Amino acid sequence: MNKKPQFYGLWPHEIIIFVLAALAWNYSNTSDPFLSEVFYGAVFLAALSVLWFRCPELRSHEIGFLILLSVTFYFSGTEFRGRPWCLILFGGALAGAVAVLAYRCLDEWRQLPNKWFFFTLTVAWVVLFAFLGNPTFSYVDSPSLFAWMFNIYTFPQMDEQHGMLIPFVVLILFWWKRKELLAQPPQLWWPAIGFVVVALLFHTLGYVAQQPRLSVIGFLVGLYGLTGLAWGKHWLKASFFPFFLFMFCIPIAEFADPLTMPLRLVVSRIVEMVAQLGLAPDLLREGTKLYDAQNTFGYEVAAACSGIRSLVALLALTTIYGFVNFKAPWKRAVMMLAAVPLAVLGNVVRLCLTIMVAEMFGQSAGKSVETNFGFITFAVAVGCVFLLARWLEKSELKPISENKIVTP
Repeated sequence: MNKKPQFYGLWPHEIIIFVLAALAWNYSNTSDPFLSEVFYGAVFLAALSVLWFRCPELRSHEIGFLILLSVTFYFSGTEFRGRPWCLILFGGALAGAVAVLAYRCLDEWRQLPNKWFFFTLTVAWVVLFAFLGNPTFSYVDSPSLFAWMFNIYTFPQMDEQHGMLIPFVVLILFWWKRKELLAQPPQLWWPAIGFVVVALLFHTLGYVAQQPRLSVIGFLVGLYGLTGLAWGKHWLKASFFPFFLFMFCIPIAEFADPLTMPLRLVVSRIVEMVAQLGLAPDLLREGTKLYDAQNTFGYEVAAACSGIRSLVALLALTTIYGFVNFKAPWKRAVMMLAAVPLAVLGNVVRLCLTIMVAEMFGQSAGKSVETNFGFITFAVAVGCVFLLARWLEKSELKPISENKIVTP
């Protein structure tokens, strides 16, 4: 008799996969490419074995797609930036994902009307933004909005790498909601053209303001409108959440300074208070700088330590988890709002660990922890997300008891 896994339905080897993935993410921008490739290779092989164990019915073309997907993300690394075939490879992986999921739900695919009408309009919409999409040629020498987006996603200092994952997550959510999407017969709904008109206005404004992010919004709003045009108002309502996730594809790290500095100050103040409780009583803080009285070690809570990278990724994670697992609006709101304090908590834990190691073994050892154990931030936060979700799953609103009249 097989023992049922106890941690959210995960087997121990699957938890190890998450640890390896965190290490691969941590070393993705390291100066040691060999170590990064070792972790990526381990994650890929282990993930294939887990999928084979969990889904023995996987077909050969699906395994081939997973290999293509892993190759695509490998060649999105910093050393391959600027090569146009990397973007073509990513587009091929995205098209492959659509084909694989359509084949997975073949019955629903056959029931879907106007699909060639939609795909024809979508191809025209993509071509428009591929050849007249980028209003700022000074940054990326390409007229394609997608080339500009891919350049931002693969730029290591921008912390926007999660943008490449969102389209695949959205496609999976569409597959997950396929029954709901077809609950009412899809049909043409011409008022959805209004979304396309608004999208073109955004794109035009992007050219006037030389701001590609407005064009990104225009592309996504127009794509949303095309689905409503082909399949109706019910489809727009049912697909709002998957399309809502596309907001995480809009690069915002460049404008995050007003949020980054307060987070840096909050993290540094909390670390100072924790350290003075006994971890490092002589720790002093000056702005976002932390150092001891003897100046034997010193650290600055830099922008990378503010939590903005883990905050965006955590917000995406908590948003997806909240909407998929909970129906109550307040529970979804709690999951989304928890991203900010959890991102701060993860950074506080990592910096406290760094200071503890520096106190015991010197600043060089502390620097090593700070550089090589960045995954602790995300690991702590994700663990707290699971605990919060477990508490929300168990919590139930108590019904208001009615007053009972007791008769003698």
